[in-house]
Amino acid sequence: MSLPAPAIRRVDYTAAADRAALITLLDAYAQDPMGGGTPLADDVKARLCDELAALPSAASFIAWIGDEAVGLVNTFEGYSTFKARPLLNVHDIAVLPAQRGRGVGQALLAACEAHARERGCCKLTLEVLSGNQRALRSYQRFGFAPYVLDPAEGNALLMQKWLQAAPGRLQPPDSQQNEGLMP
Repeated sequence: MSLPAPAIRRVDYTAAADRAALITLLDAYAQDPMGGGTPLADDVKARLCDELAALPSAASFIAWIGDEAVGLVNTFEGYSTFKARPLLNVHDIAVLPAQRGRGVGQALLAACEAHARERGCCKLTLEVLSGNQRALRSYQRFGFAPYVLDPAEGNALLMQKWLQAAPGRLQPPDSQQNEGLMP
């Protein structure tokens, strides 16, 4: 018997079922070793969907098998100055462990690509931990490749610097958790 294909739907950040599914899936990802191994803070869970709804550049998609949410992708539109066109960054992609290897991640990436094409984007971008070989293979199967301008100069690396919050804003996390990708 074949497994049912996931249905991919864009998240409505104001719909209770979508909000609950997004938070549940993102929290499962945060608790995974590839997501930092620490649950989302309660204040993040409380604010996240409202803040995503306020960002015109944000788009999220959930993979559903029947009534069960099994995968999530959060994306943000950016801009390529070299192409003078928008791009779409895959910020988070998460698939529940029991559903991995069943095409859920590929279906979520296909939804991202369709959304990017609709928006006139020139490319998709994402970050992945170098030790996450399963995710790397999945992304390569989908057509992703390391970012290289000149092979003699090497691959681009993702770097970060945590910033102190402005007065009146919430403080950033003390650790560098929950900012990666998993399959």
